[in-house]
Amino acid sequence: MKKFDLNIEKVLEHWTIPHALREIIANALDESYLTNTEEPRIFKDVDNHWHIKDFGRGLKYEHLTQNENDEKTNNPDKVIGKFGVGLKDALATFDRRNIGILIQSKYSDITIDKLTKGDFDDVITLHAIVKEPSHPGMIGTEFIFTGLKDEDIEQAKDFFLLYSGERKIEKTKYGQLIENKKNRSRIYVNGICVAEEENLLFSYNITSTTKKLRQSLNRERSNVGRSAYTDRVKSILLDCKGAEFAEKLVNDLQKIQAGNSHDELDWIDVQVHACKILSSQEKVMFLTANSLMDGGKYLSYAKDEGIRIITVPDSLAFKLGKSTDLNGNQFRNLESYAIEWNEQFEFDIIKVHQLTNKEREVFNHRDIILSWFPKKGKVVKDILISTTMRPDSLIGSDALGIWESSTRQIIIKRSQLKSLQSFAGTLVHELVHAHTGTDDNTIEFEIELTEMLGKLSALILETPRAEKSKSRFRRLFDF
Repeated sequence: MKKFDLNIEKVLEHWTIPHALREIIANALDESYLTNTEEPRIFKDVDNHWHIKDFGRGLKYEHLTQNENDEKTNNPDKVIGKFGVGLKDALATFDRRNIGILIQSKYSDITIDKLTKGDFDDVITLHAIVKEPSHPGMIGTEFIFTGLKDEDIEQAKDFFLLYSGERKIEKTKYGQLIENKKNRSRIYVNGICVAEEENLLFSYNITSTTKKLRQSLNRERSNVGRSAYTDRVKSILLDCKGAEFAEKLVNDLQKIQAGNSHDELDWIDVQVHACKILSSQEKVMFLTANSLMDGGKYLSYAKDEGIRIITVPDSLAFKLGKSTDLNGNQFRNLESYAIEWNEQFEFDIIKVHQLTNKEREVFNHRDIILSWFPKKGKVVKDILISTTMRPDSLIGSDALGIWESSTRQIIIKRSQLKSLQSFAGTLVHELVHAHTGTDDNTIEFEIELTEMLGKLSALILETPRAEKSKSRFRRLFDF
């Protein structure tokens, strides 16, 4: 029998039994990764003793020294630990919590006990008691515990992604995106939890660590600061390409306006990336809140075509306007959809003989109205009536009339023939467009329209019966 002083100077007083078990499980998992052997077994025997067994090379008492493990240091993205600190802290915790422990391998049987420190009889320290092996031919290392409760094991296993039951959504070269289904977000490093977050949409398992993150993995392997892993979390998100990831992120994106989105949405490049994936995989249209209010019939048309409407912040809409999706296509917004829809739109032109008698009577005034405008050059080639009409680009509802400069045609919606007033007003409006080349909602058009109204007023007032026209104006404007 040999006595090996564990030489523990500072004990982690707040460690619980699950914290100590975590270290044993972590070492067993590391050994299975490094030796490419089967997954460790965690089980309870008929005597209610819990066992943690790996199938690696076997623990030696030399492993209890507090030295950096070169093998683990050279494989930082495969293993969890790199010092002997975790195992010694675990043994001290088991002793303090009155948990019996037996460590067996082909090299020795090891237990722990408090003994005097060398020649100093008044100093009591924790020692490993090393005996000849009970099973010289055994493979791996087995820890056998007495006094453990089932919940101790369950809580210890919960530190590990392997045993957490959490589903992996997607794997990237930086790590794994994990479904967040326990109303908590976790940051794992090589499968062990190092931090919990309150407002992340996903959990993350970082498998490609940075120097900053490795330096932040302290003795306790917990409460690692966000700044240590933010870069890797962001890298995982930007490397994801799956539909499920994009769907969850875009759904959360629409909560930004209400102020209850998750923290991943604070990164504009992550927002853009999610939109790129979604736009590449389904028919979507990205609208700001203002566009959503102004969309009018275009929104109905889009929904009828099976296009999904997604509301995005103005800042993201600006970015999308300068980007393309993964297929190289422009992002669809209200403006681009309106252009796309109008290019495919076909008018349902009605022949004059198909009009009702009342409609023809109103329509026959077109030549009189045309005579009020210059005849030189014959700007307007034809005036047509259609039962269908493209939406107005400003208000979204169907336009009442349209000037088509390419064909030199004015097309008026059939419903405007319900009265001479509505038909004449629409026709004059479109004739001003035709003769001046100005667009709606511009100062130039307002000036031209005002000038035209002035000319019409002068024409009426300068007629010989202008005095009688005064009463007509009163009726017209409800004076």
